[in-house]
Amino acid sequence: MRANKGKVYLVGAGPGEPRLITVKGLECIRDADVIVYDRLTNERLLEESQPNARKIYVGKESDKHTVSQGEINDLLISEAKKGMVVVRLKGGDPFLFGRGGEEAVALAAAGINFDIVPGVTSATAVPAYAGIPVTHRGLSSSLCIITGHEASEKAASIIAWDKLATGLDTLVFLMGMERLPYIVEHLLANGCDPVTPVAVIQDGAGPRQRTIVGTLTDIAGKTTAENITPPAVVVVGKVVELREKLRWYDNLPLFGKRVLVTRSRHQASKLSDLLLQYGAAPIEMPAISIEPITNNRQLGVTLSRLSEYDWLIFTSANGVEIFFNQLSASGMDARGLKGVKVCAIGPYTAESIKRRGILVDYMPDEFISEGIVDGFKDKDIANKRVLLPRAADVRSELSTGLKKLGAYVDEIPVYNIVTPSNVDSIGRQMLIDGEIDVTTFTSSSTVNNLASFLNDGIQHVNDTIIACIGPVTAAAATDLGLRVDIVAEEHTIPGLVQAIVGYFESTRKV
Repeated sequence: MRANKGKVYLVGAGPGEPRLITVKGLECIRDADVIVYDRLTNERLLEESQPNARKIYVGKESDKHTVSQGEINDLLISEAKKGMVVVRLKGGDPFLFGRGGEEAVALAAAGINFDIVPGVTSATAVPAYAGIPVTHRGLSSSLCIITGHEASEKAASIIAWDKLATGLDTLVFLMGMERLPYIVEHLLANGCDPVTPVAVIQDGAGPRQRTIVGTLTDIAGKTTAENITPPAVVVVGKVVELREKLRWYDNLPLFGKRVLVTRSRHQASKLSDLLLQYGAAPIEMPAISIEPITNNRQLGVTLSRLSEYDWLIFTSANGVEIFFNQLSASGMDARGLKGVKVCAIGPYTAESIKRRGILVDYMPDEFISEGIVDGFKDKDIANKRVLLPRAADVRSELSTGLKKLGAYVDEIPVYNIVTPSNVDSIGRQMLIDGEIDVTTFTSSSTVNNLASFLNDGIQHVNDTIIACIGPVTAAAATDLGLRVDIVAEEHTIPGLVQAIVGYFESTRKV
């Protein structure tokens, strides 16, 4: 997809849920030199960009424009003329009330090469996330999508209210929250039935989604009473009645729960993605950072005599990645492991090894160091040479236990676990303000490093539900005076999420 010269991609980011972006849209983000994005762009999409990509915010609100449309047009043109690959990332679809057409016209006039990448529009996606199909056999065979506010320079409305009110089955108003009384007034004045169902969906297709249902007669009062604010989508028509039968998103077990994710930044997405599937709002605040040990002479020497080992044991996916990267840098590949058996502490680590073309010979039933030791009691480990590449300064139970079984163990530190220099202050403030529902810990290091960062503020964690990936992590939390509510039975990321889901499902039944 990489352009040889400057090019602009007008990309629809879709609504709310970051996974609703198209495959092509995601490819464009990953390829971009410059990303020019709007207020409604989910920041998780920006994390998919290249590390050195420039990100330029040009968000607009109805009463405040950070950058004018003309300035945005000029920005896209100037960056493309520099030879940059530019992504203009817009919420929803760029050609549906997104002013993408204006930007495309400006680019064409300037002779700039551009592509249009359509996005999932909030006009259909947001009602769908509220359980409202915009068309339905027997209820609606016509649909009209209308802007909730027209350009301010228009002296009079050009919307054909008389035809909308009686000639269509479903009406969807985008950006209509602030003018809801005006919309209601014009529909009623032009013959729309006062008892016509209406739904107003705030922050649609996201974990903070709120849906208010009423009729044309009372919907304005209901939204005021519930303090519904933009962005919101307004749906008018009989299809709104299907919501109670079809609502699914806000019935998810973790819907709306704000979950603090303390894993390292490059690993957080796996946990965050699973939480999103259950309706949660993941708040990423990495408490640890993984730093490979550079100029690791000890590892280099060990790799040169790799064939002398009987077993290679990995206790994390981080260890797998760094070990094989160093193996490759040394001019070797997986063939160097010929005759060496491989053990993985759990399925995620095993999958990381499998991606290197190697199947593990052993994985314990319990995914902790003690589980590995217990399993090796039946594997004739005495007098065998074991290589253990892992983090520096971690628990010694594994190497000590293997030595007690008679093995010769070379424990090689390959990475350090450190506290990031830029721990997310947004997550910290949300924690202090009592806006976090669940705090997750996936290792003892995440517990200890978060405590180091928060200092006395660590007690704010006790105001949340605390979920730990396993008993060792839970013990580290308890040692710091934290109250652990959830300990996953399966010590994996999916196991942790399932434990959180089970906790909230059980509390609902009480």
